[in-house]
Amino acid sequence: MYIVTDQLKEIGFSINRLDYIIKRNHGHRKFNTLDYYCIYIILQDIDLLVENISHSIKGGHMVFIGPQKNIVFGENSGVEIYTIAFSSSFYERSTKDSLFLNSQLFFNYNSDIFVAPFLNKEEMKVIFMERMKNFQLKDKSLYISAAHNAIERLILDAFLHVSTDEIKKDLKFEYLYYVNKFKVILQRDYKTAKKVTYYASELNITARKLTEATEYILGKTAKQVIIEKLINEFEKSIHFSNHTISEISYDLGFSDEGNFSNFIKKHTGKNPSKMK
Repeated sequence: MYIVTDQLKEIGFSINRLDYIIKRNHGHRKFNTLDYYCIYIILQDIDLLVENISHSIKGGHMVFIGPQKNIVFGENSGVEIYTIAFSSSFYERSTKDSLFLNSQLFFNYNSDIFVAPFLNKEEMKVIFMERMKNFQLKDKSLYISAAHNAIERLILDAFLHVSTDEIKKDLKFEYLYYVNKFKVILQRDYKTAKKVTYYASELNITARKLTEATEYILGKTAKQVIIEKLINEFEKSIHFSNHTISEISYDLGFSDEGNFSNFIKKHTGKNPSKMK
């Protein structure tokens, strides 16, 4: 029976070398993922038996395995294989997180595992693993935040190896795809474009579909996203620059300071001049 580490019980996340996990389990190499999501960082070649199907994994790959899967690790020291395990309650903070957990990375229809390469072994081992250890020694809350970010980074890297056609077959992931692109274009064009129709056109979809996507992923309309971006940029300028209200309004693409002041008052309830 697999013995869950104390850290995994306590916070719902753990990262350990495979040799440590095997030693903790009295030399047994057979495990069950239970209710946890697992990512294995493979730095040296190893054979895996997952749900009685054999897989030969070369060093330089990540392996994603979902809950309730039986795994047997082949004869290997395990010194250069890292196991990351986490619960859904630890990782899920948003609709996007839920989509990732329920994606083909962990619930692959064609296989019980998903394998994706990573580019740099040393970066994975030194920067990623040692960085996590440093956070763990420093502060628990920082460690938890770093762990969440690390998982997301690995998931996003793996998604580079899922075909766009596969992602677009799933409406929820299509929404995520459009929202991510919308945010990139908004960062580029918020000073000159303030209409939902403009961003929808850039994405080759309707304004209605863009709003459906933002409502599903972010819980707000596309128009609200644009407004929040403008307000955030205004607040940054007002607090961290010496620019006047007039200068900021023109920089944000408003041709008239009065219209800009009315815009800020309408959406924040505050007079811009009193916010400085």
